[in-house]
Amino acid sequence: MKKPYFLLTVTALWLLAACAPQPVLGPATGGGVRSVIALGPGQDQDRPQPLRVEIAAHRPGLWEWLGDNVYADTDDAGVFREKYDRQLAQPGYAALRRTTPVIGTWDDHDYGVNDGGAEWHARELSKGEMLRFLAVPEDDPVRSRPGVYSAHRYGAEGRRVAVILLDARWWRDPLERPGGVYAPNETGDILGEAQWAWLAEELAQPAELLILGSGIQFLPEEHPYEKWANFPAARQRLFTMLEKAAAGKILLVSGDRHLAEMSALTTEGGRHLTEMTTSGLTHAYRGVPDEPNRHRIGPLVPRLNFGIVRIDWTKDNPAVELEIRGEDNILYHHIKL
Repeated sequence: MKKPYFLLTVTALWLLAACAPQPVLGPATGGGVRSVIALGPGQDQDRPQPLRVEIAAHRPGLWEWLGDNVYADTDDAGVFREKYDRQLAQPGYAALRRTTPVIGTWDDHDYGVNDGGAEWHARELSKGEMLRFLAVPEDDPVRSRPGVYSAHRYGAEGRRVAVILLDARWWRDPLERPGGVYAPNETGDILGEAQWAWLAEELAQPAELLILGSGIQFLPEEHPYEKWANFPAARQRLFTMLEKAAAGKILLVSGDRHLAEMSALTTEGGRHLTEMTTSGLTHAYRGVPDEPNRHRIGPLVPRLNFGIVRIDWTKDNPAVELEIRGEDNILYHHIKL
């Protein structure tokens, strides 16, 4: 007899969230003094999705996908579309889309193949289905160029947020995996020259806060899985570009790992970088040991999780707070940027 009551309670929470005033990202979208961005990847369309109520309770002004937005792993067009349609029909995600702008990039499972790169033969199919899932307009520049990288800008001067979402799949060079551990490709690339040139132009535009997203992690170096550190030349090239970025504060965000953590480092040129990894909306790597990460700050969180970015425009710089949260809205980790 308790089950119908639970379903009614969940529905009521969604209705409350949908009817409440939505936070905004700056004067250009309404003049709000506080902004909330929610983000996360790793949502299997065939598993329960328990975090959507908790995400809605924060009334985000933007939802940011960081990849594995669906688990397709196929080159069959019908299968791809059916899996995305199943995701779109999930009640929690459908409710989010009705109240919140959605943007995103991909990782490997929505790219179509585990740990895939430039060799994937069905990437045009994958791109078309992802852009349909995200409802990207037909005249958007991303549709007329290779890959799915994109930039999104919010707010007027003094309250500008730039969200740049990279494509770390379309041009990614091969990796070898002897003994199950990825060996570095010392000279290999991730982004491709067209995307590098585009990124340089985007980074030259001023913003009070820059959020740079990638499916794979930017800062961690020790773990044996996919990461920017597998391509040291490309990683250093990115750091050098970020040192020259016109943004006041920089936040890196990533997914992929089915766990959450915060990392930080200061580049050789003196630019401080903080990364929030959040991954596992429907399944998490619960058996992970406390794997080494020389750049980690705070705990490793091998639980279902999502990320929250809070921006207070009444403070100088502005004030930015990062949260990793999970089921029952539990706060696993919190830092100030």
